[in-house]
Amino acid sequence: MHFDQFRFGITDAAQALGLKVVCFVIEGVRNQHTHPEFETLKTQTLAQVSKNLSSEAIQADSILSGFRVLHDVIGRSNRKNVASPESLLKLVLQTGGLPQVNLLVDIYNLVSVKTRLSLGAHDLRAINGNVQLRLTDGSETFWPMGSDKPKVVSPGEYAYIDDAHNVLCRLEVRQCEKTKIALDTTDGFFIVQGNTRTEEAYLHEAANELLALIKRFCGGQAHMLAQ
Repeated sequence: MHFDQFRFGITDAAQALGLKVVCFVIEGVRNQHTHPEFETLKTQTLAQVSKNLSSEAIQADSILSGFRVLHDVIGRSNRKNVASPESLLKLVLQTGGLPQVNLLVDIYNLVSVKTRLSLGAHDLRAINGNVQLRLTDGSETFWPMGSDKPKVVSPGEYAYIDDAHNVLCRLEVRQCEKTKIALDTTDGFFIVQGNTRTEEAYLHEAANELLALIKRFCGGQAHMLAQ
């Protein structure tokens, strides 16, 4: 699907929870295992992030706590459902680094730990139709990344869902296997998500940083998506 045909929307019910999203599509990227200049940038950024990083700092962070509040509102356990930026920061705290997956994934993971926002990416070729951020009704299909079988979708959660009722991302906790970014990905749908404790300007700054890094290291032509 060409990005001129792709649409993203968010329902009133999802917006009422305080979900805030900036997203874009980018075509013609050249993904690769890694890039030496990016690895240098990654090392420098992680060193800066790690300076004041602690379990107490993670727990007290305003943006991260905003994701926990979202989970409380919809009645989901924060022990079982940890927002992706918090999971990544805990990994940095434990290991001093982030896993190397591929360049596109490594770029958005780095921006996520720097901003504490939830960043996601999906292979545009594997998405059926358009995508909507809405509340689930339990009829959707969700095959989590890395899982050997689909999982039951509970009603009342917020999720990114395509026209075939496939869940691309459940909450900001788990993405799906079908649309994961791989080395042969050339066209992607990228999401920057915040909550009631994030300003719109901050989301746009993060999205612009993400887009600039992708273009710098992977090229491509991008288009910001209206909601």
